[in-house]
Amino acid sequence: MPEISRFYGMVIKMFFIQSEHNPPHFHAIYGEYLGEINIHTGQMMVGDLPAKALAMIQEWLQLHRAELLDIWNTQTFRKLPPLV
Repeated sequence: MPEISRFYGMVIKMFFIQSEHNPPHFHAIYGEYLGEINIHTGQMMVGDLPAKALAMIQEWLQLHRAELLDIWNTQTFRKLPPLV
């Protein structure tokens, strides 16, 4: 699972396989915490990320939603800038 971005100890990754299930989402890893984040809504579908970490991930998502959807739809990997 390639790394899309990394910031404040959080790693954002996305699977690149045809069988990955909808809705479009990415995986966030923060220490021992994991979460699957819906790209359209920003909501955590599965996981146990702390609220503060989820809020930063959602802020980052707002900045990169269109790019993330393009990555999901084209299955073309590229890195995205971190939250600063």
